[in-house]
Amino acid sequence: MDPKPYEPYVPADTRMKEFTLRAVLLGVVMAVILGAANAYIGMVAGLTIAATFPAAVVAMAMLRPMGGSILEENVARTTASVGEALVAGAIFTIPAFVIAGVWESVNIGLSVVIMLIGGMLGVFFVIILRRTLVEDAGLPFPESVAAGEIHKAGQKGATGGRYLVIAGLTAAFLEVIRNASGIRVLLRNMTGFWSWGQARVAGGNLPEAYTGGIYLSTPSASPALLGVGYIIGPRLAAVVFAGGVLGWWCLAPVMGFVNRDLVALATDPTWCEANQAAAPCWAAVAQNVVWQTMVRPLAVGTMVVGAFWTLWSMRKSLLTGMGRVLADVKQVKGVQADNRLEQDLRYRWVVFGILGLLVPIWVLYYYFSESFGGSFVAAVVMVVAGILFAAVAGYLVGVIGSSNNPISGLTLTTLILAALLMVAIGLTGDQGVMAVLGVAAVVCCAMGIAGDMMQDLKVGHILGGTPSSMQKGELIAVVFAAPALGVALWLLGRAYGFAGAPGADPSLALPAPQAGLMALVSQGIVGGEMVWPLFLAGMLFGLMLILVRAPSPMLVAVGMYLPIYSTFAIFVGGVFKWIIDRILMAKKYPDHAMERASNTGILVASGFVAGEALMGVIIAGLIVANITLPTIVSNPLVQGLLGLLVFPLVLWFFYRYSNADAKAASR
Repeated sequence: MDPKPYEPYVPADTRMKEFTLRAVLLGVVMAVILGAANAYIGMVAGLTIAATFPAAVVAMAMLRPMGGSILEENVARTTASVGEALVAGAIFTIPAFVIAGVWESVNIGLSVVIMLIGGMLGVFFVIILRRTLVEDAGLPFPESVAAGEIHKAGQKGATGGRYLVIAGLTAAFLEVIRNASGIRVLLRNMTGFWSWGQARVAGGNLPEAYTGGIYLSTPSASPALLGVGYIIGPRLAAVVFAGGVLGWWCLAPVMGFVNRDLVALATDPTWCEANQAAAPCWAAVAQNVVWQTMVRPLAVGTMVVGAFWTLWSMRKSLLTGMGRVLADVKQVKGVQADNRLEQDLRYRWVVFGILGLLVPIWVLYYYFSESFGGSFVAAVVMVVAGILFAAVAGYLVGVIGSSNNPISGLTLTTLILAALLMVAIGLTGDQGVMAVLGVAAVVCCAMGIAGDMMQDLKVGHILGGTPSSMQKGELIAVVFAAPALGVALWLLGRAYGFAGAPGADPSLALPAPQAGLMALVSQGIVGGEMVWPLFLAGMLFGLMLILVRAPSPMLVAVGMYLPIYSTFAIFVGGVFKWIIDRILMAKKYPDHAMERASNTGILVASGFVAGEALMGVIIAGLIVANITLPTIVSNPLVQGLLGLLVFPLVLWFFYRYSNADAKAASR
């Protein structure tokens, strides 16, 4: 018996408004806003938040009063998701140019070119692969199914838009009074140093006096980071925090203890004053020397092993994805389908688009490498890796969702391959580093877009959207979002700086962990600047994590690389999720009510992330414009105590709205 044909929410023979000016315009605006927000939060937390869910809610809330259809909402959401996907690829790589010292600041023009090329390639690659991956019933597409249910629920009047707005405005206000360049009322985190005095290590002719201690910090009073922890849940939040505990409260104290030369640094009034502290300034030494220059290179080694272990653990899915890519390319036909649900952009235009992009790709890499051979090698690596990994990224989204898509690991694989080839042809120094990072950046943007687009095309498949309409929306969004996001990256880099970049202020710099990883690896292989003993120790530590079957060695390494106040806040957000779930379970709500409460909590958390991140971008603009805001509360102790009030406030938000929706759904 033949299987029952698939029936979408909107049948193929139904004609309704879909690819309209208002839907595309709303999608482009959301792409820029959500992309800028993810640029900030991604470099702060090392994670980006999928834009599909908040974009779906905003699309419903904005279009329904104007008589918009569910297919218009689908186009608006698809177009909006481009911003988050494109910037995910950008923030993992573009800040690496600055961190590596080959750019003084983010080059807006080159950044836009990288995002345009990578984004458009990602769209073109996925158009060819859509039928095989999207219509494959064996792929669960978990986030696509959830997004489709949000749209369907919206047809019954439930949007949840007010949660995004209320949480977003609250987080934006708190960022204004918390940001170091805002109207200072709250303190981000309170710090201290627990000194354990002097100790003696017996044996041989070792010196008798050793000293040091532990750098202490409260979690960041950040609704966005708390929201990130809430979204990823208590288990993953605990894994990230475990890396922070290891890096800050184990490795850093040990490294400080055995390095007796740090005593002279901590008691040097000149150095302490330069780091805005009074001697002895052990906290500044722990943060700016031990963690910055010793723990982070070790964490990079762990990240490299973690990235490759992630790929190895997914080897069956990767090989299956590559196999389906090759099979699908052989079956591609240029015939335009009569069925609306089967209509893609014409393949001949897709092929012309890919071939046409080869020219700017070669010019870009020649500009970076100043070498014909280097640019040719870079272009070949980019095209081959881009096609394969974009397809793999799309396949993995169908298996695990875009939020868990390991594009940083795939990008690192491309980067190492390109770096080794550059060294093999004799291209080293800054030109080699730029060429390698250029390859990684384009591939990363292509993978980000490919995974996102595959997820959105599946949502459209569920709802009954026309593929060509969504594909046109994605291309338009790439063209308009890339320049805006290039400016946003420049603003953030100019205002805050990136951790590890020459001249960056460690107290203000955005951590940008994945970009730091790309910079250090490219410098280490091509530029010969790797701190190899620490890097290799980190790799061995990553191997140990794998041998003891630790969950997600990559996340542990990211936790080591991030400031402790960030990972601590993410962990607290995960604890909040655990608390809310236990409270609601105690009330014995039915399953459908618990699911609705969970979705509400995610919307509130998304609002916190978007509101704080967007205000962070706005404040970056004020910094660049030399606009100084007044300080209302100047006493650090009072600021710190007021900052602690953020935590019960955020917990109340999560409980208040999750419980209310669970109660309403159970009636």
